[in-house]
Amino acid sequence: MSRILAAAALTAAAAAAPVAQEVENPFSDPPDRRAGQGSFGVHCSLCHGADAQGGGETNGPDLTTGRFRRTSTLAGLFNIIRDGVEGTAMLGIDPDEPDRVVWQIITYLDSLTPNPTDIDLPGDAETGQALFTGRGNCAACHMVNGRGGRLGPDLSRVAERRDPDELRADLLDPDAAVEPRWWTVVATTADGAVVEGLRMGEDTFTLRLIDADERLRSFSKRELRSYERSKASTMPSVRGTLAAGEVDDLIAYLFTLRK
Repeated sequence: MSRILAAAALTAAAAAAPVAQEVENPFSDPPDRRAGQGSFGVHCSLCHGADAQGGGETNGPDLTTGRFRRTSTLAGLFNIIRDGVEGTAMLGIDPDEPDRVVWQIITYLDSLTPNPTDIDLPGDAETGQALFTGRGNCAACHMVNGRGGRLGPDLSRVAERRDPDELRADLLDPDAAVEPRWWTVVATTADGAVVEGLRMGEDTFTLRLIDADERLRSFSKRELRSYERSKASTMPSVRGTLAAGEVDDLIAYLFTLRK
């Protein structure tokens, strides 16, 4: 499984549904890494440099940090490589290339990502795990290693993309930076029914969301009476709910969640 990203819910096998919220890379063995390095040289190095550290002819960003400005999910990275980013110099890979090539490029990039350095934290990870699954109620929305809810990012390997200070900020001020994937939408259908859920996907003509019962709903915008987006996080702050020491414990646990 990729060391680069872990974020949204595990919804389908990667080869069958690369646009799902989160998937597992089915091409992650050493031969795939070598193939991915070759494909990166052909398709990506012109903009991102031969070593993937950025620069290139279009000053493409460094891809060796494990963090990406436009996505925090494995599926999101797949889609960016596959389709590109509209309005930018990031073009999608040749559409004739199979999905396998995209996954192998991701495996190669994963091999360039440094493992996080262990940090001496004040909290107790075991106590934090108990809080996560118990009184903190985090598992109601977040999945870890296949167990938990799907209404928030998959945290199975969150420590590979968030350091302890960032985890603290996420817990205390979750509204500070909410990615578009986690915006909520309230849609009113033509017959007046109101449907609320997380914004799963949107284009000019359609809107997809997942409701509180984890049901995927799809609408034609033309058939909606109205729809409104909220960029606030659905996650409540733990400020005032958990004591300072308990926040430390929860951070200590979350920072263990990596390969």
